[in-house]
Amino acid sequence: MFKKILIANRGEIACRVAATARRMGIQTVAVYSDADAQAPHVRACDEAVHIGPADPKDSYLQWERILAAAEKTGAQAIHPGYGFLSENAAFAKACEAVGVAFIGPSPAAIEAMGLKAQSKRLMAAAGVPLVPGYHGDQAHHNQSENPGRFVGHWPRNGHRVGCGQDTVTHDENGHVVGGSNGNGHGVGFGVFGEPQIRTRAARRLRSSNT
Repeated sequence: MFKKILIANRGEIACRVAATARRMGIQTVAVYSDADAQAPHVRACDEAVHIGPADPKDSYLQWERILAAAEKTGAQAIHPGYGFLSENAAFAKACEAVGVAFIGPSPAAIEAMGLKAQSKRLMAAAGVPLVPGYHGDQAHHNQSENPGRFVGHWPRNGHRVGCGQDTVTHDENGHVVGGSNGNGHGVGFGVFGEPQIRTRAARRLRSSNT
């Protein structure tokens, strides 16, 4: 078991990791930006290291500074929390390169599951049941080649990267005729230049009499 870990995050997630580590008898190191010098996660840890300005891109996303903080404090492992560097395969590899354990998935797993379309293909190959939909490689799938393919499906329009998605519905010709915004910034396609996957949305998860 590790004797000391560095928590490369802030806020509630960092506080929870610190509390769990304390119960396990593991020392913790916090990292903080200019804006977080007095933040709860700093007080929750045994040590704290300043890593840069308030903007996260200049502090919490600067993994060289985080690795330097781990070396300075003798932390044996880094817990990324969620967000920030938690799904960054390059950071996980950098940890391995300097002999610091990355508490999370392997770099290969992060890369494999980082794109929704790719992860769905991997799951399909492994025999994992999937919600019906379009999981192919074509960036701009032409639905007119198969009109009505999604009629009644109320498909989700999920981008390959991120969590944006919308619920849209199609008429008998396969044309979008309505939808609701689910943080996918409308029913537009190809947001951020990334193609999307399309899966059937569950309109009702359980019957009204259960």
